[in-house]
Amino acid sequence: MHIRPFESADTLVAIRIWNRVIADGVAFPQLYYLDEQSGAAFFMNQTHTAVAEENGEILGLYILHPNNEGRCGHIGNASYAVRHDVRGQKIGEALIRDSLRTAKEKGFRLMQFNAVVKNNHAALHLYEKLGFVKLGEIPGGFRMKDQTYQDIVLFYRKL
Repeated sequence: MHIRPFESADTLVAIRIWNRVIADGVAFPQLYYLDEQSGAAFFMNQTHTAVAEENGEILGLYILHPNNEGRCGHIGNASYAVRHDVRGQKIGEALIRDSLRTAKEKGFRLMQFNAVVKNNHAALHLYEKLGFVKLGEIPGGFRMKDQTYQDIVLFYRKL
C-alpha cells in the first residue's frame, strides 16, 4: 500500500468512501452527501487530500486543512475515511502518519481533532498510540444517526 496525493480521477471512489462514513452516522458531522460536483470541489479545496492505494484500488483517504484561520491557522485538522470492507488493516494508521508528516511539511505546528466520538474506541486508541493528547470531552457533542447523543473527545498533537 502507498499513500499519494489525490487526483481528480479519484473523485468518484473518494466520494463513495466518504459518503459511506456519512451514511454510517457515527463519525463525521456532515449530514449531506457529496455528489460528483460538490465532491470534486471538496477534495480539491483542502490544503491536502491523499489516498491510500494498493494494486490500483483506493482503500481510504484523508483531508488536511487548517483547524481555524488567521492567528490560529498554524493548527491543522484532518479527517480520515477507510473503505468499509478493508477496515482493521492499519490503513487508518498509515493515513494518520502520512497526514502528520504532510501537515508539518505544509507548515502546521499542531494537529487538533475537535470531535472524536467517544464510542469510536478504535480511533481513540489509535490517536493515543500515535501521541495525541486528550484535551477533554464535550458531553452530548455528537448527534448519532439514531438521534441519540454521544460525547466527543478533543485531541491535539505537536508536530
